[in-house]
Amino acid sequence: MDAATLLARLRVPVVAAPMFLVSGPGLVSACCRAGVLGTFPALNQRTTTAFESWLDALEADLEPGDAPFGVNLIVHSSNPRLRADLEVVVAHEVPVVITSLGAAREVVDAVHSYGGLVLHDVTTPRHARKAAEAGVDGLILVAAGAGGHAGTVNPFALVASVRPWFDGLLLLAGGLSTGSDVLAAQAMGADLAYLGTRFLATAEADAASGYREMLVAADATDIVYTPAVSSVPASFLRASLEAAGIDPDADPGGVDLTHLTRPGEGGAMAWRDVWSAGQGVAAIADVPTVATLVDRLAAEYTAARSRLA
Repeated sequence: MDAATLLARLRVPVVAAPMFLVSGPGLVSACCRAGVLGTFPALNQRTTTAFESWLDALEADLEPGDAPFGVNLIVHSSNPRLRADLEVVVAHEVPVVITSLGAAREVVDAVHSYGGLVLHDVTTPRHARKAAEAGVDGLILVAAGAGGHAGTVNPFALVASVRPWFDGLLLLAGGLSTGSDVLAAQAMGADLAYLGTRFLATAEADAASGYREMLVAADATDIVYTPAVSSVPASFLRASLEAAGIDPDADPGGVDLTHLTRPGEGGAMAWRDVWSAGQGVAAIADVPTVATLVDRLAAEYTAARSRLA
């Protein structure tokens, strides 16, 4: 599948971002059936065997006319499952692979061997250039305001720093929640909008009811960017930090990525109990089904184009 084919198969130019401990096959299937690219992290399952079972379930559930799906792989030396998970990805010919924490030529070549696409998430222009050199098909620009391990560069500046020299797929993440936001991302030079927090607040997301309620109640000023939870700066809901007794200004100590690469160990509980979100909560006022949300995004996107025309 090439980039043009991917874009043509989407009802709205949107990717539902892979969210740690939250994105599962139910959410991904609902996204693909509704017409957006659904994704999940391989490490949301605790073993490679269980990860493959999710792929089996997705392949059985989706129809040929549905949007494609994607899997997120952590490409970092601390991930002991990378090689095994990649073998499963190749065996199942996963259409889209999203790589994080390392752009590796070996991973890109493996996915390209069966015709898959590789998208890599970056937070700076320097990392974007390194990923492009590794041969990725697309760059996900994780700008200021995004949930999870977000960047600090303004989305306008980040797109302006990358689009002039990169002619592959460009995705923008950071505070996007509406169809108007999707069109704005395209106006800036992106091909696709990368939405996490908005899909987190859906009925199919594997999130606690209290998590969803907190998303609806929050506004952009309730998002705290801090290293206090995972030793790497990330965006969290202030109320969940306070409930867990975490001081966002505390010294987090040395960088520790085991919360991502070994989610069965201590850090995963922190992410399960301390909830991440992006500044896109400002536009979230309900918890619809994915089908309802995508209908809304499509209508907002069309209306925004009409207003500008």
